[in-house]
Amino acid sequence: MKTTLQLPDDLYREIKASAALSGRSITSIVEESLRRFLADATTVEDLPPLPVSPSRGGFTDKFMATGIDVTDTSEVLAWLDQVEGRRP
Repeated sequence: MKTTLQLPDDLYREIKASAALSGRSITSIVEESLRRFLADATTVEDLPPLPVSPSRGGFTDKFMATGIDVTDTSEVLAWLDQVEGRRP
């Protein structure tokens, strides 16, 4: 499939030079790079367990003490990002 990409001039020059030195096409280098990126991106890390209490059938008192509105998905996801050390 043909597509158009907009790349910064300096990046394009680096790819073009690398292609010339290695005897490869720009397309093959971009394709390989995208395949590597996608392979790395699909690696799933284990998420921390949700703070639930199976015996109580709900969230733990410690989690509820955070004041997060469990009916607001964005608040819960923001809390999970904070626990995992990610920033939006």
